[in-house]
Amino acid sequence: MTRPPLALVIASLILASCATAPPVNIIPLPRTVDQSSGAGFMISADTVILFPGDERTGWIANYLANLIGRAAAPEPPRVDSAGGPIPKGAIVLELGETSIAGAEAYELSVAPDRVTIRAAEAAGLFYGVQSFRQLLPAFVEYPAVRPDESRPVVAAAGRIVDTPRFPWRGAMLDVARHFLSLDEVKRFVDLMSLYKLNRLHLHLADDQGWRIEVKSWPNLTSHGGRTEVGGGAGGYYTQAEYADLVRYASDRFVTIVPEIDMPGHTNAALASYAELNCDGVARELYTGIEVGFSALCVDNDITYTFIDDVVREIAAITPGPWFHIGGDEVQTLAPDPYNRFIGRVQAIVQAHGKQMIGWDEIVSAELLPGTVVQHWRPDSTSAVAVTKGARVIMSIANRAYLDMKYDPATAIGLTWAGYVDVRTAYDWDPAAMVAGVSESALLGVEAPLWTETVATIRDVEFLAFPRLAAIAEVGWSRAEARDWNAFKGRLGAHGPRLTALGVNFHRAPAVPWRQ
Repeated sequence: MTRPPLALVIASLILASCATAPPVNIIPLPRTVDQSSGAGFMISADTVILFPGDERTGWIANYLANLIGRAAAPEPPRVDSAGGPIPKGAIVLELGETSIAGAEAYELSVAPDRVTIRAAEAAGLFYGVQSFRQLLPAFVEYPAVRPDESRPVVAAAGRIVDTPRFPWRGAMLDVARHFLSLDEVKRFVDLMSLYKLNRLHLHLADDQGWRIEVKSWPNLTSHGGRTEVGGGAGGYYTQAEYADLVRYASDRFVTIVPEIDMPGHTNAALASYAELNCDGVARELYTGIEVGFSALCVDNDITYTFIDDVVREIAAITPGPWFHIGGDEVQTLAPDPYNRFIGRVQAIVQAHGKQMIGWDEIVSAELLPGTVVQHWRPDSTSAVAVTKGARVIMSIANRAYLDMKYDPATAIGLTWAGYVDVRTAYDWDPAAMVAGVSESALLGVEAPLWTETVATIRDVEFLAFPRLAAIAEVGWSRAEARDWNAFKGRLGAHGPRLTALGVNFHRAPAVPWRQ
């Protein structure tokens, strides 16, 4: 069946719009929503966005103006610093005390004459903007839309008070198996921010490719970055490009978390430098998808010089407090040398001012307080890590892995953890999955997307959406307030918005998608 042209789809979105504001279909579900039955707020040529006057909130105000664009007037809304009387029809960003605590909390009030977004910190303002964005008609997301009196840009009247359940609401992109360009990763960041996700974990090195420049070990990218799964051209980010991505994400309140997997998943490094191998022989480059066959030589001092250089250079261009060392699926090392390796690497990471994160296999080692364990194996436990003072990120594979197929008919993806349809990704409580890992021990949730079967950003979008929206609500909204039937209705209302954004999303048959 052929799809209608995008322009025709956008036209249908426009025709479906009317002067009456739609019901609130915000994802993730806010803490409280009080919707008014009266007229909503209409954006016009006179709309102005006011901000407190500092650079950070000024960026948010301009971001909102650019989101609205020219859908309501010949030019985007004017942006100005606050001061003096507030004109009718203004959108006001305010920093100040709110009725609910938290750095990411916000209050959003929409009335016919004014919109007010108030938060204690800039992050809360940004998330309030995302909620206001979702109150606007979906067609504002399409940059070619221009003013039309027959379909005014109206947001529903009401009041929202909101704060997230967990501080860590993340996604992971594996750019090692298949490389994604800087612009493609930035697009993913933009889509994450729509749903208030705030951590992007980048899997930067694996058997199939090394994706980040390390100036003291240049062969990692010049040789180890030349391949990917299936024999493609691969690629890598220079340190300047990576720093640019970090800034871009930070503007959208997304923290980049770099991962260099070790001691396994290291064939690209072992092929680049012979001395990292115990036998002193460089390995051949690898383009398959098997795991567990590679490992650094953990008894050689050069290995730790190498790791120190890698961590030092990447940490220096990563403002966030975390460094992920992988640690998973090591089949060539006995427990004792593996645990000693984790201990030495943990000290290196801390020496460079970062907190170590590792996959749940690291719980067998002695962990320093503050270490973060990423729980991914459905049949394993992270409870022992909690007793050592660690915190846990829940990424359990049969719920949160975005590279699993939706169902048997899904063309791409894997199935080793089972099929993960949208309801499976949504209908779980991270605090009830692992005995001994309660809510107080959780940092939050993260949805990894491994790229063995993913070749393009379109593939990434298909596997990520709409499941990533489901994971976002798992991480943001209170467990007792979430309901699958209500969620699938709100999710269906996001179909036109994802279409307007050009997202190649999976139209899950269980979801009542709107056209």
